[in-house]
Amino acid sequence: MRKLVFCFLFLIYSPSCFSASILIPMDDAQKNHLKAYGIAYWTLNKEYQIYWLLNYRGGSFLLPFQQNLKDECQIRGVSFSVISDASVQNIMSEISRPDINMDAVKLEKPPKIAVYTPKGKKPWDDAVTMALTYAEIPYDEIYDDEIMEGKLTGYDWLHLHHEDFTGQFGKFYATYRNMKWYKDEVQLNLDRAHQYGFSKVSDFKKAIVLKIRNFVGNGGFLFAMCSATDTFDIALSAKDTDICSDPFDGDPMDQDAQEKLNFKATFAFTNFTIEKNPLVYEFSDIDVTQTRTVKRDEDYFSLFDFSAKWDPVPCMLCQNHVNLIKGFMGQTTAFKKDLIKPGVLILGENRSAGEAKYIHGEYGKGTWTFYGGHDPEDYQHLVGDPPTDLDLKKNSPGYRLILNNVLFPAAKKKKRKT
Repeated sequence: MRKLVFCFLFLIYSPSCFSASILIPMDDAQKNHLKAYGIAYWTLNKEYQIYWLLNYRGGSFLLPFQQNLKDECQIRGVSFSVISDASVQNIMSEISRPDINMDAVKLEKPPKIAVYTPKGKKPWDDAVTMALTYAEIPYDEIYDDEIMEGKLTGYDWLHLHHEDFTGQFGKFYATYRNMKWYKDEVQLNLDRAHQYGFSKVSDFKKAIVLKIRNFVGNGGFLFAMCSATDTFDIALSAKDTDICSDPFDGDPMDQDAQEKLNFKATFAFTNFTIEKNPLVYEFSDIDVTQTRTVKRDEDYFSLFDFSAKWDPVPCMLCQNHVNLIKGFMGQTTAFKKDLIKPGVLILGENRSAGEAKYIHGEYGKGTWTFYGGHDPEDYQHLVGDPPTDLDLKKNSPGYRLILNNVLFPAAKKKKRKT
């Protein structure tokens, strides 16, 4: 009889019986922010309902209570709590108040992810592939062949690897032209261009850029970092002119190349000036790397505080447990604010320096997001430096911005209110 009473009481008071949900906090209470995104993605793959609680405890996730979800959180070292229906109702009631800048966005379907990256990678690590791998979010690696074969249509979200879409091989000519990896990269790109009927790599890359632009226009989500941001726009603007010097394509650039740039064709930037000297490690004046005077210990950027109820998309992209984030450099570190098109949303900026670090916009039915810098946890990543160990950076605010971009395509879309 005592055993029966004990079992009855255990069933009554067991959390799995009276609790309906799992709350994954994303404030300072979270032990592993990066893997929490992986749990959210895993939950979507299992076709469970999940809500992203914008601005609630750093952008927390609300999951249904399932033993396998609880077990997965424990296995991956993600902090969580099992909460009752009454607690869920209290949270939702607080979030729904019109005077509170919070909202609950339902996540519906995990996006299919592609990372644009060469098969024989350059001697740099890519922050996005590291973030996806660490968070245990599945992705496919694709490159020019897959794009030319029309395979982009099978994906929802595309990340652009550290890439030069202008056909100038990263502007590494001055420093690395005698290195084997540089020579191999030039030859591989030239062979691939010839394979598709292009005599120049620059023309081939323009064709790639146009296909990616069409992907976005048809509803795709594009995320780019470092040099894949400004070179993408430069390539769009130079579709009808040659901006490459002799060392890159065997003939001089168009003498009127600057005047022939079409800024109407770009996503983000306008009225920029291209760098014509092949020995200068820079593509244009969009980037601030060569001109900035920000000291390393003062290098931070702040996130803009968007309305969760009125601007849910930029709000999702800015979810974090801190508002001020350490800066980091790259071949493209950040963007001059006065060269950004009107209508582009600045998500993160160093206002005193006149720099935008993190920007977002729409094109056709899709969206694009550009994030300056190379690795959020390696201030000045150099050739040959070891990759960042994310197990030591599991609460990185800078890496969270990457994973916000991975997850937001899963959200049930709300039109931006005006």
